[in-house]
Amino acid sequence: MQVTETLNEGLKRGYTITVTAAELDAKVQEKLLEAQPEVEIKGFRKGKVPLAILKKQFGQRVLGDAMQEAIDTAMRDHFDKTGDRPALQPEVKMVGGETWKEGQDVVVEMTYDALPPIPEVDASAISLERLIVKADDKAIDEALENLAGSAKDFADRKKGTKAKDGDQIVIDFKGSVDGELFEGGSAEDYPLVLGSKSFIPGFEDQLVGAKVGDEVSVNVSFPENYGAAHLAGKAAVFACTVKAVKEPKPATIDDELAKKFGAEDLAALKSQIAERLEAEYKGAARAVLKRSLLDQLDGLVKFDLPANLVDAEANQIAHQLYHEEHPEDHGHDHGAIEPTEEHKQLAERRVRLGLLLAEIGRKAEVTVSDAEMTQAVLSAARQYPGQERQFFEFVQKNAQMQQQLRAPIFEDKVVDHIVAQAKVTEKEVSKDDLQKAVEALDEM
Repeated sequence: MQVTETLNEGLKRGYTITVTAAELDAKVQEKLLEAQPEVEIKGFRKGKVPLAILKKQFGQRVLGDAMQEAIDTAMRDHFDKTGDRPALQPEVKMVGGETWKEGQDVVVEMTYDALPPIPEVDASAISLERLIVKADDKAIDEALENLAGSAKDFADRKKGTKAKDGDQIVIDFKGSVDGELFEGGSAEDYPLVLGSKSFIPGFEDQLVGAKVGDEVSVNVSFPENYGAAHLAGKAAVFACTVKAVKEPKPATIDDELAKKFGAEDLAALKSQIAERLEAEYKGAARAVLKRSLLDQLDGLVKFDLPANLVDAEANQIAHQLYHEEHPEDHGHDHGAIEPTEEHKQLAERRVRLGLLLAEIGRKAEVTVSDAEMTQAVLSAARQYPGQERQFFEFVQKNAQMQQQLRAPIFEDKVVDHIVAQAKVTEKEVSKDDLQKAVEALDEM
């Protein structure tokens, strides 16, 4: 077996791998000998089938396996010997392809971009500032008012008052399509908050201005993507009777409100709110600190980047931004999207930092535990209520999805590893100052 270098420019590598016909034949013989004890063919006892017959009957199948195994072994030996780590899966193609015939040497071309040597980073030379925000009385009171608003009650309006957005109306309704009532389209004493958008688009709008005792025919069309296929896109009429019109009344901020939210009393609820707010502030402050760290790392190290990684990242950025700018386009038949120079620069930063963090994590033996992965899958599964089991099964079978869940955990652990060695000072700031720092991240 012979490996010959054909390309060595920057990070680009090219090699031909030659497996001689004799080596391939020996590999086939080896595999047939391994299988012989278990083979049973009519006319021969188990394990006594002659090799010549085995080769005639199974030779072609074994030949393909032997060829793949020989090439895989050659590639593995090459990477062990050179220390190269390919940035992406190497491109491998067989010279001759379909014209190759049994008895000939097998020649394979392998090309890849190698990962570059990455310089060491002295984390102790990095200076960071951690912003600290305390939950003050004003922030706690604002949060309490929001809770009271979400727990609001409704009181009957004066008789004859017209309903408006934000009011709760109590209605009986019967829905019909083409004059026929449909299942699930009727209810009695149904409390509906106008403006909540909990019903079909246009339904609540037609009840604004209604009074107790009014009979209102609401004409709407079910969305084209409605869950019940037999109703999707259909025009419907709902015969509604308004039985009550109620105005919202914010809940009183007291011990009773606290109990509604699972706290023992108002003081305990305030304490819980303070803890939640400070956890939110801490998360926002971490994002600011992490951006500062990444900016410094990006300025500290420079090295050659694998072109294929940069191109792939630039294309992904361009594609993502296209869909953010065109949310109405849900498909992928929009044609090619050419990355701009700005996309390429952002891609270079991401690839550089990604490779640097991966190398730091590798040397520090940073790993993602099974428990951390399970927690990540659980968190992601919450986006699919009722389909959690299917999501778990999908993740178990999909290595790419596993990597997508593992990557941010690994990155955060590497960031923590670097921060632990850096010079970190704390600065107490106001909530508004923290908010400005977070908003500045989006402008960069």
